[in-house]
Amino acid sequence: MREVPEKKGLMEALFRKKVFHGNSHLDSPLKRCLTVIDVMFIAIGHMIGAGIYVLTGSVVRNQAGPSIVLSFLFSGIAALLSALSYAEFGARFPRAGSAYTYAYTSIGELWAFIIGWTVPLEYMIGNAAVARSWSSYFDTLFDHAIQNFTINTIGEFDVGGGFFSKYLDILACILVILVAVAVAMGTKTSARINLVFVTLNIAILAFVIVTNFTYADFNNWFGTTSTGGSKFFPYGFSGTLSGASTCFFAFIGFEALATAGEEAKNPHRTIPIATICSLAVTFLIYMLMGASLTLMMPYDEVNPNAAYAEAYRAKGANVARIIMTIGALTGLINNLITGTFALPRAVYAMADDGLIFSFLAKINKFTKIPLNAIMLFTILNAIMVLFFDLDALVEFLSIGTLSAYSIVSASVVIMRYQPAPIKSDNPNKLEMDDGGSLRNWVPFRSFWDNQPAGRSICVGLFFLIVGYFWLAFTFRLEFHNTIPGYISLFFNVILILVAFLFILGHRENRLELSYKVPLLPWIPCFGLLINVFMMIYLAPITWVRLFVWLAVGLVIYFTYGIRHSKEARKSRVVATTSF
Repeated sequence: MREVPEKKGLMEALFRKKVFHGNSHLDSPLKRCLTVIDVMFIAIGHMIGAGIYVLTGSVVRNQAGPSIVLSFLFSGIAALLSALSYAEFGARFPRAGSAYTYAYTSIGELWAFIIGWTVPLEYMIGNAAVARSWSSYFDTLFDHAIQNFTINTIGEFDVGGGFFSKYLDILACILVILVAVAVAMGTKTSARINLVFVTLNIAILAFVIVTNFTYADFNNWFGTTSTGGSKFFPYGFSGTLSGASTCFFAFIGFEALATAGEEAKNPHRTIPIATICSLAVTFLIYMLMGASLTLMMPYDEVNPNAAYAEAYRAKGANVARIIMTIGALTGLINNLITGTFALPRAVYAMADDGLIFSFLAKINKFTKIPLNAIMLFTILNAIMVLFFDLDALVEFLSIGTLSAYSIVSASVVIMRYQPAPIKSDNPNKLEMDDGGSLRNWVPFRSFWDNQPAGRSICVGLFFLIVGYFWLAFTFRLEFHNTIPGYISLFFNVILILVAFLFILGHRENRLELSYKVPLLPWIPCFGLLINVFMMIYLAPITWVRLFVWLAVGLVIYFTYGIRHSKEARKSRVVATTSF
């Protein structure tokens, strides 16, 4: 039998979808050994480390001030809305690729690659930021003796204040390598280590919250600053929204949770439960930690690198400072473990599908983990943490994650408005329901009925997202307070309403699932709106980083991935058989 070339065009190749037959979505070379508690604690461990110890001080000092409590509220709501969509997909397709796999099954290969390519970089940046912050907290125990010794011995690497670090953070580099070695020992071992660290971290955080409130001074929240501004909103409400965009990184733990779906014992039940529970615990901790810090001391006196430890130093609470620093070190190691756990699995999913280099999909026969992916990305992470500045790394967070969450929210809408198989009296005949069909009141219904299934819902989502970006840019540029701005807002609102009504005009399919996003399409579409607003309020340099990284990825895809894709090989096999 000889192979014949695939006859499909480029556009069909770019938007071909991954298809699972029967229970093939449960088949995996990875070991299914994780319980609900294991998976939930992976998410909590990933969320209550960097968000508290890396982001809180930086966001309070430079973006939001005391209104960080609202920043956490907004980002928490956005995370919940996206998490509900993740939970549905996690129950549908419990695979290691998470958002990448979800996009592959609903939108197509190109979008899946774009999302899959951004998520690993987000993990690398997050891991690097966590490791550098851990080094900073550890150094405060010794009055920055390690930093001073490194500078005196090796010299300054950079003048500081830019993209590169002032000194080579060798301690953080060693930490990244040691954590990778622990993760490489196996999935269950990683989960047990993570469980111990999470339990200890939560206990210390409870102590910190109670202690911080004993120093509470509500004058830090109410009144005006020396320049006449609000103490609660020292950077304005736009600063609060900007802070929410950055704080969203704190909630990306459920992305790590989703990557564990392929190793969960009962993923259809485990993923939804672990997602909701982990978000509830994390959200409560963030709100209390942000409030207690900003009540403890004025926002402009907060140290952005070691906020809580330095706050205790300023109050003379040395015992509490030591306990807090131990908690920070514990939480950050915990965060680094879960980030290192999730990163190679996100890479493995793409490599296993043939979209990036196949050696990254190789599973170690003893530990049943993607060892090559761990080794390669640990080296890249070690280089990143050695040279790059913490503040610069923090600025780069969230854009890839927000993009992934937006795609997943849109994908839920697409999947639920597609025809689904229904039970038939004839076992040899596959019958489909009316999912995705338009209701009688929708104009031009006959035109859309002649289009391929799903095209109309994709068109509706496209115009809805265009409207969201238009609205977000209008507010970001403060254009809405002008006459042209009012006119722009009017047409923008009309576009959003028409697009949303068009989406509502579709019939939902009747496919039975163990978990579904409630209130479709309201919750996914509202989650999309919040994600778009937070993306627009990120720093421009973050968008530059995204486009540069995507450019590199697309070169790999069009020179390697599009030809080695497993879905492409499946198509060629079908063509060969037909021939």
